[in-house]
Amino acid sequence: MRFHTALARLIANVYISVNNELETVMAGIIQAIFLIIDMALNIYWYVIIASAIFSWLYAFNVINSHNQFVNQLGMFFYNATEPALRPIRRFLPNLGGIDISPIILLLIIVFIQAILNNPIKPFIYSLVA
Repeated sequence: MRFHTALARLIANVYISVNNELETVMAGIIQAIFLIIDMALNIYWYVIIASAIFSWLYAFNVINSHNQFVNQLGMFFYNATEPALRPIRRFLPNLGGIDISPIILLLIIVFIQAILNNPIKPFIYSLVA
């Protein structure tokens, strides 16, 4: 009878230990995913700003629009930002020549980062600790 009790305790302790390790590993993976999302949003933030500056330089002929590198850079910025800006532009009123959709997108990114960093990150860190 003692052997069975000791064996049951040993199995229970191993199960609890493995469960705790899995929870810690999963919390670490989730924390890494949130970190990567935050870094990607930071990079996209700079791409949006660079795209807006590039569009101004292009519109006022400050840069040579016939240069192949400039055209490739413009296509990169357009392809990187237009899928996110197009839905925002559909809902904005016509403001003439002023496009505030990049500002709205930057505010959305700040909102997403605030949600990731404030309510979610402390919860994930509490799981790891």
